[in-house]
Amino acid sequence: MSTPTPMNPQSGEHTDPAENVENAIELKEVEGLSQGKIVLRRFVRHRGAMTAAVVLTGIVLLATTSIGWGPIPGWWQFNYRENLPIVNSGGAPTMSFDGGISMGDHPFGQDNIGKDVFALVMRGTQQSLLVMTIIGLVASTIGIVMGALAGYFRGRLDNLLMRFTDMIITIPIIMIGAILGVLVGGASPITLALALSFVTWTSMARLVRGEFLSLREREFVDAARVAGASSARIMFKHMLPNAVGVIIVNATLLMASAILLETALSYLGFGITSPDVSLGNLINEYQTAFATRPWLFWWPGLFIVLIALCVNFIGDGLRDAFDPRQRKIPSQRKMAKG
Repeated sequence: MSTPTPMNPQSGEHTDPAENVENAIELKEVEGLSQGKIVLRRFVRHRGAMTAAVVLTGIVLLATTSIGWGPIPGWWQFNYRENLPIVNSGGAPTMSFDGGISMGDHPFGQDNIGKDVFALVMRGTQQSLLVMTIIGLVASTIGIVMGALAGYFRGRLDNLLMRFTDMIITIPIIMIGAILGVLVGGASPITLALALSFVTWTSMARLVRGEFLSLREREFVDAARVAGASSARIMFKHMLPNAVGVIIVNATLLMASAILLETALSYLGFGITSPDVSLGNLINEYQTAFATRPWLFWWPGLFIVLIALCVNFIGDGLRDAFDPRQRKIPSQRKMAKG
């Protein structure tokens, strides 16, 4: 005869003993911690997100310190604009692993006119990271404002903003990006990033709208209205902090898609163009040499993949940290101890 499942005396529903143990362990671990510390604790315990954060930090430091940033010089000996004598046949990489790692003068190789590929890739990484960051910040801000206004006021304003959002969503993003790239692609990466920001905010707006539609019916919003708080204060002081989890997670995913969008546009010739450099621009420029000098593609492609994967893993870690339902199953030892 099976043992009946114990009932919760408060709700009258059957409860799972294993789930009760998991809840007890979870509550014991976060006892006395603020919400921010709980989120940080969960994020730090996410191995994939922490590994991605370390790798992404290393890429950022390598790109910014090697060839310098603006007037600040770097430690790398060559500039990405210099035409140098070709060292190896065909500009092959000087990196070797015979009896240890030997970098040589051009570890990533050289192109057909002698430019150092390492310097080119670092410059391309700088520009791609800059575009990714600007799109993430500006597009997130636009999406938050649009979604907050639509979700809080509802009615005609909600219909107007959401129909405008739907109109942008129906147009392929690569087509809009190509048109904007033709108009501003020859300008600075900052101008290109700002232009692309005005077409990549739609997913953020829809998510924020959904959160605000739910939050506006909560008791703390009614209390703020009774206390005489303005609509702007209620939206951005009371409701926005409660939606920060969804916003941060979506912002990281938006940044990952932004670097892929910039790469695709540069590869098609609609993004960052010569004399400046981006990772997609490098692949586009040397696509005819793929069969004879593949190292011209290995390194830009590797950095594109690494950056996109790192941002996605960080987004997964933030999602798990902000969502209390995303809990790791405790081990048998912890279950017994709990």
